[in-house]
Amino acid sequence: MPYTIDQEAKRFSRSPFSIEKMADRYKTDNELFSFPSPTLATIEKYLFFLLRNSTVKVMDSKYRWKPDYLSYDEYGTVILWELIMYVNAVFAVEDFNVKEVVVPSLQAIIEMNQANFPVKDVDNLISINW
Repeated sequence: MPYTIDQEAKRFSRSPFSIEKMADRYKTDNELFSFPSPTLATIEKYLFFLLRNSTVKVMDSKYRWKPDYLSYDEYGTVILWELIMYVNAVFAVEDFNVKEVVVPSLQAIIEMNQANFPVKDVDNLISINW
């Protein structure tokens, strides 16, 4: 049986952290909401906290050019691949071929998320004209 969006949404709803809290929300003219991945400013603001709470691991060749696979194996979700790349100062997937990889602890990500990113009120969203 294929993995469905509904199953993924239910799994993320039970996640100890919410990626939505780390993202910016926008309201489009057609009333659809977009929840992008964590902004660069968000990750940069807590970079040293993440680095201090990380482990350095030898990079397995199966993760070469696949930070999403590493994210899934470390955290159980692919949505933190950009965070892994930024923490490792790798800015293109084609360059994700390092000897050692810095992996922030899930507890640090949860702590950063819960302490610093309150849920934004729907009424305060920024409108975008498409």
